[in-house]
Amino acid sequence: MHHHAYLWTGPKARFDQEALRRPPHPDPPPPGSSPELIQRYRTAAVEFPACDLPPLETGYWLAKPRRLVRGTWQDAKAAAAWLSDRLTEYAPRFASEAQRSGTRLSTLVTSAAERLESGGDVSLGFYLERPAYLSLALVSCAPNHQLPTLPCPLGV
Repeated sequence: MHHHAYLWTGPKARFDQEALRRPPHPDPPPPGSSPELIQRYRTAAVEFPACDLPPLETGYWLAKPRRLVRGTWQDAKAAAAWLSDRLTEYAPRFASEAQRSGTRLSTLVTSAAERLESGGDVSLGFYLERPAYLSLALVSCAPNHQLPTLPCPLGV
């Protein structure tokens, strides 16, 4: 098993576009469906796999383009170190003073390492200076426990 890192930052309004953050339903709408439903399905089928927005379910990062992978590690502690570096980098921009606490950030990193070691995924989000948002994710791969049929984006 290995772990992929993902980072997204951008306007909170874009992050809130949930339709682009959901994978399309596995089955297309049945014949005779409303034009709106058919259009929503087509939009999701085209946009979701190519969109850089964080998916609502963390494991679906694996269905995104490989260019979005920020790093890959066999060792959970090395992946958690990447997370620690990103938290340190972005903490001065966190909108909440409480989220900048070194103790809190250290606890998040320790928890992330433990979760990754057990095959879980990690997903964290922070409001930055308004109206921006930061999403950080570490996804266990080969296989992902929640979505085992998704292939590794790097072919590892």
